[in-house]
Amino acid sequence: MPLSLPAGARLVAATHNPGKVRELAALLEGRYAVVSAGELGLAEPAETDSTFAGNALIKARAAAEASGLIALADDSGLSVAALGGAPGVHSARWAGPARDFAHAMALVEQRWTESESDDAACWFTCALAMAWPGGPAVVVEGRIDGTLTFPARGDRGFGYDPIFTPLGGALTFGEMEPAAKEAVSHRARAFAQLRAALID
Repeated sequence: MPLSLPAGARLVAATHNPGKVRELAALLEGRYAVVSAGELGLAEPAETDSTFAGNALIKARAAAEASGLIALADDSGLSVAALGGAPGVHSARWAGPARDFAHAMALVEQRWTESESDDAACWFTCALAMAWPGGPAVVVEGRIDGTLTFPARGDRGFGYDPIFTPLGGALTFGEMEPAAKEAVSHRARAFAQLRAALID
């Protein structure tokens, strides 16, 4: 029997990041009751995998088992071509324990400048994992390509959004209206796959 996600189901968003909680809730379009791992006081598991998909699955399974709810986890980050794909799965770690993304963005700029490369290509990746307590899981991945933008622009969004301009766009993710970003983002692209697999 194929997996499905019935409307009205209570889900736990396996994140302590309020920005991600808001974006995940918006993508779910009010069809589900979403509570965050932070609100439930769930511990954050160690993200020990070398891939976004692997880390998303670690977080989803941990939240599902701890809460007894179906869990949706996101693992996402910025990759820079001139830095060999860094920060990649270490995107949050570059922000440090205080999750200081102003520091993280400055570090990207510093490393990119030190690389002496004029290649500003970068991309965001988002892996979404949905796990059932003691049961199966589904993992999907979305990507959007863009260019590094310095100095950072915009105070919308979160994370590295102010230094990322999607290909063909004029505004950074940090400058875009939330609905405009959500329509094209890596998270939206991953969610479209998840929705096709489980909801529609």
